[in-house]
Amino acid sequence: MRLTADIRYDAAPDAVFAMLCDEDFQSKRCVATGALAHDVTIEEFDDGGVVVTAHRTMPTDQVPDFVRTFVGQTLVVSEIQDWQAADDRGNREGTLVLEIKGAPVRMTGTLSLVAEGPGTVEVIDGDLKASVPLVGGKIEKSVEPAIRAAIRVEEREGRAWLARG
Repeated sequence: MRLTADIRYDAAPDAVFAMLCDEDFQSKRCVATGALAHDVTIEEFDDGGVVVTAHRTMPTDQVPDFVRTFVGQTLVVSEIQDWQAADDRGNREGTLVLEIKGAPVRMTGTLSLVAEGPGTVEVIDGDLKASVPLVGGKIEKSVEPAIRAAIRVEEREGRAWLARG
């Protein structure tokens, strides 16, 4: 299942990227998505690339019953954003891998931060796949709204973070 989303921020790409690579922001984002527990690591490289890794333990109370039979009362979501160095305008490209541990659900895709007027657009473009015979499509359709909701939480939290200056 294809999943695309845009997040719009009223800040330049370098400010948005600094936020995305801030451990406090990433922790705030994890908490805001309802994580029961989380850990975040940020690894910066000499070439300007950055890898942001977040692991969240999430409740499954909002997950359909048939999915809960696969994952139990909690699930661990692992997210890895691997960003390349900025170009001369501050734009960046990256990759995204999102996995639900203990369930055969994985999203892989691309990320980009692009200057747009005085602001920035973060574009998420990925493929969500549940590799379960017969019910994989049903699982994908049940997980997709939760991923979209997490993207909207990131947008809300990011706008508030950037507004603080």
